[in-house]
Amino acid sequence: MTALANRYDIVFLFDVKNGNPNGDPDAGNLPRIDPETSHGLVSDVSLKRKIRNYTELARGAEAGYRIYVQEGSILNERHREAYKAERPGDDTVEKAPKLNPRNDDEAKALTRFMCENFFDVRTFGAVMSTGINAGQVRGPVQVAFASSVEKILPLEISITRMAATNEKEKAAREKDAGDDRTENRTMGRKHIVPYGLYRAHIFVNAKLAERTGFSDADLKHLFASLKAMFEHDRSAARGEMATRRVVAFKHASALGNAPAHQLFERVKVQRKVGDDLYDVDSAKLDNYPPARAYSDYQVSVDLNGLPDGVEVVEL
Repeated sequence: MTALANRYDIVFLFDVKNGNPNGDPDAGNLPRIDPETSHGLVSDVSLKRKIRNYTELARGAEAGYRIYVQEGSILNERHREAYKAERPGDDTVEKAPKLNPRNDDEAKALTRFMCENFFDVRTFGAVMSTGINAGQVRGPVQVAFASSVEKILPLEISITRMAATNEKEKAAREKDAGDDRTENRTMGRKHIVPYGLYRAHIFVNAKLAERTGFSDADLKHLFASLKAMFEHDRSAARGEMATRRVVAFKHASALGNAPAHQLFERVKVQRKVGDDLYDVDSAKLDNYPPARAYSDYQVSVDLNGLPDGVEVVEL
């Protein structure tokens, strides 16, 4: 497949309702939050995981769309596949605990094998030098942290259950029957964000795509993943997450025709209160209830005076 020839800069908007979009393991799985601004965060790793999961569901074991970073997989065994392809008939490859390329040509061939066979290597890049060395790749698609457009206030909710785990717990519950105490029924706690609209920026570098073979077909699949990945990621913690809008700025050249930050500034998110519009950081919003739905926002794209060689693609 021909490598991608155009640079893209993408604004990705998604929301969550009564869920935890990305728990922080360093904070008891609370929703990630910027402590200085109280804006919610979703890590790039979390978003890329969802793209990988969607790819597994949508493309399965289709040639060129296998997933390298997969739950339960042993990465070195992925690297070993490349050595088997480059050294057919070499029995030492099968069980060797460490392998290294014999020369630069083989090193390039090993890395090329990984790019051709694994979508996430070709897309996001990977460091593949863990024991069985298949090199490293800088991917053409880079995903930044997502941040909520307004402050969030995570809630902690206790969860109770009716069943007991053993006879001792059952006896304690019967003893407390009619009592207001709930410690014998509490099984844990959940952390949720009542509502949050998040914004992420994604960069697609066409010059790096030349190195990995990332193609127009791969870009089309990436766009499909962004639109549908939350539909296949439902859980008790993420029951209502949805992609709301994907705005892509397509450049006429591989190197680009305008700085990404200037293009991103053209995508504006404002709060709607009745017939009025307010910037999301306006102090006047303190006098109104918090947003609880996507319909509480208006998203606009300024198309006036677009730089030459840049077009907007709505997905």
